[in-house]
Amino acid sequence: ISYSLDVSAPLLRTQGYVDGRWISAASVFPVLDPATGQEIVRVSDCGPAEAKQAVDAAYKAFHSWKQYTAKERSVLLRKWFELLLLHKDELAQLITFECGKPMRESLGEISYSASFLEWFSEEARRVYGDIVPSPAKDRKLLLLKQPVGVASIITPWNFPSAMITRKVGAALAAGCTVVVKPAEDTPLSALALAELAEQAGIPAGVFNVVPCSRESTPSVGRVLCTDPLVAKISFTGSTATGKVLLKMAADTVKKVSMELGGHAPFIVFDSADLDKAVGGAMASKFRNSGQTCVCSNRFLVQSAVYDRFVEKLGGAMDAELRLGHGSEPDTTQGPLINARAAEKVLHQISDAVSRGAKVVKGGKRLDGSFMEPTLLADVTADMLCTKEETFGPLVPVIRFNTEEEALAVANATSVGLAGYFYSQDVRQIWRVAEALELGIVGVNEGLVSTPEATFGGVKESGLGREGSKYGIDEYLEVKYVCFGGLKP
Repeated sequence: ISYSLDVSAPLLRTQGYVDGRWISAASVFPVLDPATGQEIVRVSDCGPAEAKQAVDAAYKAFHSWKQYTAKERSVLLRKWFELLLLHKDELAQLITFECGKPMRESLGEISYSASFLEWFSEEARRVYGDIVPSPAKDRKLLLLKQPVGVASIITPWNFPSAMITRKVGAALAAGCTVVVKPAEDTPLSALALAELAEQAGIPAGVFNVVPCSRESTPSVGRVLCTDPLVAKISFTGSTATGKVLLKMAADTVKKVSMELGGHAPFIVFDSADLDKAVGGAMASKFRNSGQTCVCSNRFLVQSAVYDRFVEKLGGAMDAELRLGHGSEPDTTQGPLINARAAEKVLHQISDAVSRGAKVVKGGKRLDGSFMEPTLLADVTADMLCTKEETFGPLVPVIRFNTEEEALAVANATSVGLAGYFYSQDVRQIWRVAEALELGIVGVNEGLVSTPEATFGGVKESGLGREGSKYGIDEYLEVKYVCFGGLKP
């Protein structure tokens, strides 16, 4: 069967978007369908010159955009949100073709993506300052909140729409302008967002997109992280890349948000409802074929329920998972993003097997970048899959005896984004939720993300929080104004 995206689709854009205009670059780069390896389209390969042009446009636009009232910005974000819902089918199709996820998940991502524009359109009007009681009678003390300025937004391929709106919704609500550099694998979703931003009436220069190839990424990234006109960087991606960007941002002391790698534990205690735990494990692990930064990575199961959990999970994998092209209605597992991703999972499996793990399900690489969903039993803490993030459909199950042991294993890592545990013992729930060194904890729940709550990690999983009432703070400075000379 051949699968093809309609290249005349109105939201399929292939040029950069700078200062309200579609711009070409000196060269182009191909965007591939990860399920087939076939080229979908070629997109303008923006370089440092286009990146600089975008920063300058954003800086110029910032001076008028920050003067808009909160209500005016709110109305424009709301229009943009409504356009995403109106075009959800076309937008979801772009995600499925460039990133490989099944159509049902792509539609879910578009409603999630839109929800951040809706949330921040509402938060725009709730950026409250303070009037502080003064210690002296002749003055008033005011704390004002003001937008920081131009924000560089650097996003990954696994949620090519939602990772943009979660940052940009907050930035625009606060009165900042942005330059978005989407991942080289998935520029089409970002460019479609630009088309809809224009239709919503968001002014020229407020939202800019500079797509670029893997080869151009370092030079474009350098402009976005070092240009003195950029006030803020928000990045979602690997911990290693985050550290490089942090070093670059240091020279001009930019405000930085980093949402980096995770290594999520999924703990099943003896008291857990095993069917619910299996359901949570399936949802948390196999969404996007295991390619999310909050995916469960290490499964820790208490010895009394270990064998039953492994058996039930294996049964659920057989019953529920179907590999295929994301545009097929019954597909639940698309491809991994590229061959390198599949090789990494395979390497983790062979390492685990060489150290005594047992393959209960799967274990093989299939055509292209497809990988069989794999269940490993008898996994121990010396195996690679328990030390580094997998980003693929691999379930390594470790046996533990005591709560203290589970917590020690769960916390023995340099990152701490999300984690999950299943228990019906109320005292244990409080103890474990507080003891886990993580930014996000799911208790008896495997899917927790929502715009109303914070998203972000501790340790080397990053800096700052996205979403929630706190997400907009990343784009604001507090200015203290002392109004004196008011002697009665």
